[in-house]
Amino acid sequence: MDGYRLVFVGGMGRSGSTLIERLLGELPGFCSVGEIVHLWQRGLVENERCGCGLAFADCGFWAEVGKRAFGGWERLDVQRVLRLKHGVDRTRYLPGLLNGSSGEGPLSARTARYTDLYHRLYSAVAQVSGARVIVDASKHASLAACLRWRYGARMRLLHVVRDPRAVAHSWGKRVARPDASPGSSEPEMARYSAGRSAVQWMTQNSTLDALARQGVPTLRVRYEDFVADPEAEFGRVAVFAGHAGTPLTLGEGGVELSEGHAVSGNPMRFRTGPVGVRADHAWREGMAPWRRGLVAAITSPTRGRYGY
Repeated sequence: MDGYRLVFVGGMGRSGSTLIERLLGELPGFCSVGEIVHLWQRGLVENERCGCGLAFADCGFWAEVGKRAFGGWERLDVQRVLRLKHGVDRTRYLPGLLNGSSGEGPLSARTARYTDLYHRLYSAVAQVSGARVIVDASKHASLAACLRWRYGARMRLLHVVRDPRAVAHSWGKRVARPDASPGSSEPEMARYSAGRSAVQWMTQNSTLDALARQGVPTLRVRYEDFVADPEAEFGRVAVFAGHAGTPLTLGEGGVELSEGHAVSGNPMRFRTGPVGVRADHAWREGMAPWRRGLVAAITSPTRGRYGY
């Protein structure tokens, strides 16, 4: 592992993982890099803004990472990387990633090449930042399944889960992406129908559960428990991630967030200064009853496993 520990934040998007990721980045020896799964398209192709506010190409941190990982970003064939990503890091390949072997075969070969890119990237981040723990909040279960073949039990999986009705309500909102560059292929945050959100919720969480059963060290954190007692819950998260020092104090004034270099993710990655923790239960009144019922019906086979 070249001296670093990987903490992968997994789960269905819109589950409150960005705040947990940002808090982890405030711990000494930790470096949070946002959603690396999107770096290839949003960073290298579309030159979107880094968490520091600069365009990706103008960020000194990422320029140095690219130099150490690949001899400079210009030496990386981005379109080839994107083709490789589409050939392994997708939901359709989950059965093979979960049940196959790390030996011979086309999928195994693609997975090895794909995860080598991440290993080189994480190693460079550790060197440039001086951190011993790298936090990747990509969330995608398919990427976690890929990385499992390279890191196995050396990867820590932080599984963040939230009530599927709240998640579906959030995915249905129309929200502009403030980091999108002019002419971006993704000017708004992705939107899902209630049904698609429910199916994705089942798929993502079930896959992460499967990885835990296969031996990947996993800690599950429910959004509702975190907002109810953020200090205690984040204390559990920090210890699991490898922090042995003084815990963060999440009092009424919140935590002072410093500038970071999250490459993609929720717009909250741009925030600095004091940030508090508060619950968002808008879905209870803002979600149409039929949508709520649809999501509840689709997720009924596994929802109870998480206490919903």
